Amino acid sequence: MKKPENCIVTIFGASGDLTRRKLLPALFDLYRKNMLPQSFAILGVARSEFTDHSFRQKMADELSGSYPSGRAEREKFAQFLERVHYLRMDFADSGAYQILKARLISLDRETQARGNYIYYLATTPRLYETISIQLGRVALNRESPGWKRIVFEKPFGFDLQSAIELNRSVRQVFSEEQIYRIDHYLGKETVQNILAFRFANGIFEPLWNRNYIHHVEVTAAESIGIGDRGGYYDGAGALRDMVQNHLLQVVATIAMEPPVRFDAKSVRDEKVKILQSLCPIAPEEVPERVVRGQYVESTIGGEKIPGYRSEKRVAPNSRTETFVALKLFIDNWRWGGVPFFVRTGKRLPVRLSEVAIHFKKTPQRLFKENLETIEDNQLIIRIQPNEGILLRFGMKRPGAGFQIKSVDMDFHYRDLGEIDIPDAYARLLLDCIEGDPTLYARYDAVEASWRFVTPILQAWQDNPQIKLYGYPAGSWGPREASRLFEGTGEDWRYPKEPLVPATEPIEL
Repeated sequence: MKKPENCIVTIFGASGDLTRRKLLPALFDLYRKNMLPQSFAILGVARSEFTDHSFRQKMADELSGSYPSGRAEREKFAQFLERVHYLRMDFADSGAYQILKARLISLDRETQARGNYIYYLATTPRLYETISIQLGRVALNRESPGWKRIVFEKPFGFDLQSAIELNRSVRQVFSEEQIYRIDHYLGKETVQNILAFRFANGIFEPLWNRNYIHHVEVTAAESIGIGDRGGYYDGAGALRDMVQNHLLQVVATIAMEPPVRFDAKSVRDEKVKILQSLCPIAPEEVPERVVRGQYVESTIGGEKIPGYRSEKRVAPNSRTETFVALKLFIDNWRWGGVPFFVRTGKRLPVRLSEVAIHFKKTPQRLFKENLETIEDNQLIIRIQPNEGILLRFGMKRPGAGFQIKSVDMDFHYRDLGEIDIPDAYARLLLDCIEGDPTLYARYDAVEASWRFVTPILQAWQDNPQIKLYGYPAGSWGPREASRLFEGTGEDWRYPKEPLVPATEPIEL
């Protein structure tokens, strides 16, 4: 395997949680698999008081427990940490960027990076514009010598207008080819495998349309609450935090047309077409097409689980949704009239992300009196955990008569043996180092998804009469979410029994 070009990865916000939990572990994972450049450096940048030595020690203390304790592994980790450096700086101080530039030049001489720099912005989004502009002022955006790439974490913008303005500001400094808007869902192996599953097999793609598919479900369930993220989450909510980026990107991956070739431009062109084809939800349609909820206190296994409004840094009268379910349509020939049901929530019974393709029932129900379970054919793509693909269909039960039973043809990635499924961040960071933006969101995709989501947010803001339903922690969300299926004879999939029974609708 050809080694990537030497480079320096600069992480803005290096003392934060994202660096500790995701970025450095992902980079170390690539290092121990011999997938990073022959020579590289990682420069952490933040306001905290660290030296190279003390920052390495902090990372060693916080990360060493995540890896096997064998001698070879410890030595590998120690070698990796020698490549990690630190610079204290105030991101709002324009003079500090000259110091940053000097440090990068010094590291460049050591690593022979030849001007190949990646800037990863693991900071609060309100600093994105400031950091980008300041990098441009000291010419750290210029691609001669070497290449320069800048990575933005989500959320990219707070609504449509802010996303447009941020895109405009950043693209005045960096070209679109230099900009990488990361969405870690697109780095998950099973999300990528949707493309291979569809376009490398001749048996599924002919069925992948309105003639054979009745509806599609996309679910991202989390069993935990918001933890220590109350300050961020209470200003964001489930629609901004999960639907606008992760889940609409999954919808686009499921629904896109075959690209003319498998390259970044062609793949992203087709995804953008889907996002631009989402039928807008008018303000008066929001109460019927979108259901929002907020988890309330409950008891699970004898343990009292606090409600959302009792979490740290959450307003006591907060109207922020921790659950959202919506029904959307794609206005094109392939998907015209096929509903896509999307839901996500905190404090649900299980951590699970999946796509469920529900095929139309047979036109004649020959065995309707002999069905043990009345189900449609389903193709279930499990994104996490237990990554894999399941196909559900009816078979005759052995013996006399024609008793029809639903059976599963079930594939798990773990069945392939000792194959290591790479972490999403590791895959995406390697793609950035190699200059492949296929799995990153382009500016027009970001704006198209905000164009769909912003009217819903605006309707909630403008109309306080739109209901916010409470649901007990440990349940599958508010019962009202099922009314999105009215007229279809269907309901959501419930892969696991709720830990707490649903209650009658509670209005908050």
